Amino acid sequence: MQQRDKLTLAMLSAFAVAITGFERFIPTPVPWLRFGLANIIILITLILYGFKAAFTVSLIRVIGGSIITGTFLGPAFVLSFSGSVLSVLSMGALYKVMPGVFSPIGLSLIGALFHNLGQIISAYFLFIQNLRAMLIITPIILFLGTLTGAANGIVTAVVLERLKKSQNNVHNT
Repeated sequence: MQQRDKLTLAMLSAFAVAITGFERFIPTPVPWLRFGLANIIILITLILYGFKAAFTVSLIRVIGGSIITGTFLGPAFVLSFSGSVLSVLSMGALYKVMPGVFSPIGLSLIGALFHNLGQIISAYFLFIQNLRAMLIITPIILFLGTLTGAANGIVTAVVLERLKKSQNNVHNT
């Protein structure tokens, strides 16, 4: 990996951590709901730099974000970590196995689904262990995850399109 790519990935990681910290201050209608805005950075990284880079940025985001928000190794960290790992693995697998089939919106929706599933499974085994409660909350989590996943995918698509136009303008001048 070239020095320039390392610097770019460090910058993307810093953006993802900063967004994670900032997002905690955004009021939400449901106390535990997060919009997952840092996942926009993860998805951009996956598309522009590949799976390994996206996985690295995701891990840095989870660890760094939990340190600055004071949740490192606590319940929120465990949920974030499990969701992030499954999210990046699912998006990375689809992006590699079926290149060009999924748009950023489709990848984001898959990532949101697996992020939520990772959190639900972790919450069940580590914290809640009440199947009835999980059956009640799971559809709500998946519905909200679908909304935020779609929104983040749309933002990612717009950002990637603008980056492409910007690069074309630089190369054409």
